[in-house]
Amino acid sequence: MAFVNRKTELQWLQDAYDSGRAGLLVLYGRRRVGKTELLRVFCRDRKHVFFVADMAPDREQLAAFSQRLWAQAYGQADPGFSFPSWEAAFRFMGSLARQEQLVVVLDEFPYLVQANPAVPSILQRVWDAELRDTRILCILCGSYIGVMEREILGYRSALYGRRTGQYLVEPLGFDNVAAFFPGRDPSWLVEAYAVLGGVPAYLLEFAGEQDLFAGLARRVLRRGSFLYDEPRFLLMQELREPANYFAVLRAVAHGKTRLNEITQAAGLSDRGTASRYLDVLRDMGLIQRLVPVTETNPQKSRRGLYRLQDQFLRCWFRFVFPNRTDLEEGETGLVLENRIKPYFAEFVGPVFEEVCRQHLHRVGRRGELPFHPSRLGPWWDGKNELDMVALNEHETAILAGECKWWIKPVGANVLFDLMEKAKAVSPLLPQVPRIYYALFARNGFSEELRQIAAQQDNILLFQASQLLTDTAD
Repeated sequence: MAFVNRKTELQWLQDAYDSGRAGLLVLYGRRRVGKTELLRVFCRDRKHVFFVADMAPDREQLAAFSQRLWAQAYGQADPGFSFPSWEAAFRFMGSLARQEQLVVVLDEFPYLVQANPAVPSILQRVWDAELRDTRILCILCGSYIGVMEREILGYRSALYGRRTGQYLVEPLGFDNVAAFFPGRDPSWLVEAYAVLGGVPAYLLEFAGEQDLFAGLARRVLRRGSFLYDEPRFLLMQELREPANYFAVLRAVAHGKTRLNEITQAAGLSDRGTASRYLDVLRDMGLIQRLVPVTETNPQKSRRGLYRLQDQFLRCWFRFVFPNRTDLEEGETGLVLENRIKPYFAEFVGPVFEEVCRQHLHRVGRRGELPFHPSRLGPWWDGKNELDMVALNEHETAILAGECKWWIKPVGANVLFDLMEKAKAVSPLLPQVPRIYYALFARNGFSEELRQIAAQQDNILLFQASQLLTDTAD
């Protein structure tokens, strides 16, 4: 299928290329998110050297990189040729970029560092001496977020201060999911997003599936399938202590949302250790820390709660991990019918909330809401909870929203309940705000609610189908 979205990332790369100056870019992000394909698309029709490192010894990697450079310079590889050192290879790389622009991609850069820890220092030395005066665009790409930040972005890195830009590639939003599943109805797309999230590799696994549950059985629940053990492989490939990170993820998945609870449930020695693990998982986009949107200092707020951010991890820990014994024995049908389908709508509900928040972000940026939201997120105070609250810059207006993944239409009682709960937000703001209300529904609204909304200009109604067309009633 065609390459999906990534317009912002491609424009970032294009801007660096168009500058005509030497560039050292860092592109990183979790595995399966589409970094390599993004770079392949960018390199089309441009003079480039694309090298993907692996876990081979340093000598073999240098030889393979030498072959790529030689082929670019002379049109064909010389199987027996290798530069004597990485410094010589990098200097030759620079010579190819003196007269015309050259893009050089070093993909899976952490593997090079693993095989030869001196590579960043060598590149830094050659960059300072020669490369910065050429027309090269060198892109270092990797999935090991910890290694990328330590060896390239970190203060102690040899390459610190040399990079001309960095970009963290994140999973796609819900608005891009439809491109993977043309012709599917919005409810199917929301459910697919709840299972797979926005990771392109996971979405592509389901591209040919018409029945989501059948796809779940074949692609996730079946022993030996690509996604059956994906979380374990992800942690083993990305992190040095996968068992401890797995314990933290499992604790959060089981409803442990505060630091003390997570520390104890994961069997860690102290809060500081747990906090470090959580920070790494947050950088990877696997976990998020939520605070009520009205908090003025979110980083220092004591009301923060940890939740799984990655949708597929939520699915895996909810439906795969607890049922491993039966799944290992081939009881896929039993697990699907008795332990997934009866609870699936409840599982999708929180993801529908996230989809709705993404929608408001999009329409807010385009000026299609009563005001431009400067902050948007969930809100709670111990007694009341709102799926979303949006604030304008001066906190003179708020939009309170509720999202219902119900089979039946949403009635006026939900609006009245929302209005009552929204009253608790106003006293937290410096002045009495203008309040707007937004309701999101899987299957529409009652006639009574529609009539009430038609008579007032501060009520917005969104159906699931409108999350793709970006229009409101």
